[in-house]
Amino acid sequence: MKTHINIGQLGSGYWGPNLIRNFSKISQVNKLIVCDTDKDLLRKASSQYPTIETTKSADILLSDPSIDAMVIALPAALHFEYTRKALLADKHVLVEKPLAMTTDESKELIEIAKNKNRILMVGHTFIYNSAVRKAKQYIDNGELGDIYYIFSQRLNLGRVRQDVNAMWNLAPHDISIINYWLGEVPSKVMAKGVSFLQEGIEDLVFIHLNFSSGKSAHIHVTWLDPLKTRKMVIVGSKKMLVYDDVSTDSKIIIHDKGIDKSLKDNFEQEVYDYASFHLNNRIGDILIPHFDFDEPLKSECKHFVDCVLSGKKPLTSGEEGLSVVRVLEEAQNCLERDNIRV
Repeated sequence: MKTHINIGQLGSGYWGPNLIRNFSKISQVNKLIVCDTDKDLLRKASSQYPTIETTKSADILLSDPSIDAMVIALPAALHFEYTRKALLADKHVLVEKPLAMTTDESKELIEIAKNKNRILMVGHTFIYNSAVRKAKQYIDNGELGDIYYIFSQRLNLGRVRQDVNAMWNLAPHDISIINYWLGEVPSKVMAKGVSFLQEGIEDLVFIHLNFSSGKSAHIHVTWLDPLKTRKMVIVGSKKMLVYDDVSTDSKIIIHDKGIDKSLKDNFEQEVYDYASFHLNNRIGDILIPHFDFDEPLKSECKHFVDCVLSGKKPLTSGEEGLSVVRVLEEAQNCLERDNIRV
């Protein structure tokens, strides 16, 4: 059994340096070779991390038998092409979100990984976030009661993309978190979006998800908002939880609030209707739990290396990536059927 691996990384742009920083610190990574067509980016990466090697040729990395795994940090439209090439070259793969741009592409990648016996992992970084996992504990142990709905906002002023809309850029995070929290995938997807800056590229998108269990979720994403917001609210029958990723000291707040339903006094009918009940507001304590918080990307990168060395299935596997792409694809279909342009 191998104890160390060699990694090739495609892309050193916006997110690439964060991956380089984390992989270069993992003791089980024997060698890290970074590829980019921009020589200035490679020069900057080499100056910051002297232990890495660089190349401008992706083919050199893909054909190198000493490279055990590939990290794909390219624009979303290139994820399928280069993940496919890497898997066919017998490399394990960590690909940034989304896994691909269609469900058919995602399924093909999963099938290739299975046939080649390779690890396929998607960079849904927030699943490795301590606060997200803490919220999952509160849901699973029944602290919040029955979950009614989840409301998520991921807002910012820029960075405006030209290759994908705000939904494909931002919503994969929220969808992956919601699926993880609820332990199920949506049965129905609806979406509305508006293009303000570039025709056909939505700057503002609302997504509504229905689940077969009766739960629902609403996602609001945009890169046209004055405030940076990364907030999710879970409303349960017992308590409500607010997860604020921007906060430094209160990423999770538990509100002992809700609406209690009780039978009216002296009501003896066996068939109950709406008028039979009192609906009373309940306001209790507020709890800000303490928990250790580590950089999510650090945990993600370490998890990928562990999976490659051990052969275990990643938490954010290809199948998990497919479940997110399915939602995005159906939401995109909604946008194209009813696209509003200003």
